[in-house]
Amino acid sequence: MTAGAGAAYEAAARQALARFGLEGAELRFVLMSENVTFRATDPRDGSRFVLRLHRPWYHDIAALKSEHLWTRALLEAGVSVPVPLRTADGEEFVQVDIPAMDEQRWAGLARWVEGELLSEVLAREADHEATAAHFARLGAIMAAVHNQAAGWTPPPGFRRHALDADGLMGPAPFWGPFWEHGLLSPDERSLLLATRDRLHAALTRYGKAGHAFSMIHSDLHARNVLVDGARTAVIDFDDAAFGWHQYDLAAALAAYQRQPAFPTIRDACIAGYRSVRALSEQDLALLPMFLLIRSLASIGWYHQRPELTPSMDLPQLKAHVCATAAGFVPPC
Repeated sequence: MTAGAGAAYEAAARQALARFGLEGAELRFVLMSENVTFRATDPRDGSRFVLRLHRPWYHDIAALKSEHLWTRALLEAGVSVPVPLRTADGEEFVQVDIPAMDEQRWAGLARWVEGELLSEVLAREADHEATAAHFARLGAIMAAVHNQAAGWTPPPGFRRHALDADGLMGPAPFWGPFWEHGLLSPDERSLLLATRDRLHAALTRYGKAGHAFSMIHSDLHARNVLVDGARTAVIDFDDAAFGWHQYDLAAALAAYQRQPAFPTIRDACIAGYRSVRALSEQDLALLPMFLLIRSLASIGWYHQRPELTPSMDLPQLKAHVCATAAGFVPPC
């Protein structure tokens, strides 16, 4: 267990583990971002688990249970994702108190997925062909997720937010009002407001045809993909939502769009995707629009989290977004 912020959540984590039958598990703090994440190891057989204490304001219990409903359906379809677990009395989540923070959180448990983060693999990869191959694998597993989702009817009571025209580019977007970020000048704010309105109109015209709009991961970047030999797995479905498939592609590619190798990375990801699922040229032509949308949403994400250390990349992201928005012409 590390010192610092995670220590305030250790007692709650152990309380949750006891409910899942892991009273004596070894507990290790992993990450504190939106949620607080721990790794638990069962000393009886060495099996490992991921425990998440969910932020109290993001999803209610119905939405959290719906996340597990979808990941179980993905598992049944052969997609490698975390296996969610239940307590002895069949509960998907348990509520725990964190007195030090004066809050309650829902805790969920899943089996630990072995592998190395794709982002770490890419960071040390010097071979361009190998990099392209990794993005092809990412595109392929994304397409497998979309194949399952497009053919799946969520059960009664299923509830997740929608990253539709309003959820992405409405007056109260799900990831925050990007146009209000303090890094923007008044002229830049006006530009992004006008761009928001044009994007909202374009998304509304495009519509929600079933071949392109379903449940999506919505945050399927390289830090949410694990590589273990020939196996590729997707983790962290906290942002899973109803949305456009091209938004998943944009989430995977947005961090690389200012790099010289971006065309190669993009094309490899699309080729991998098309090896598993059809993607028409008409739908693919909207990818630049969704890359802009993702970049705007990322600024909104930073705006909603002033407590986090500002990213060194944020000024460059803002400059890129404003330059792109200035020349934006709706493609649909």
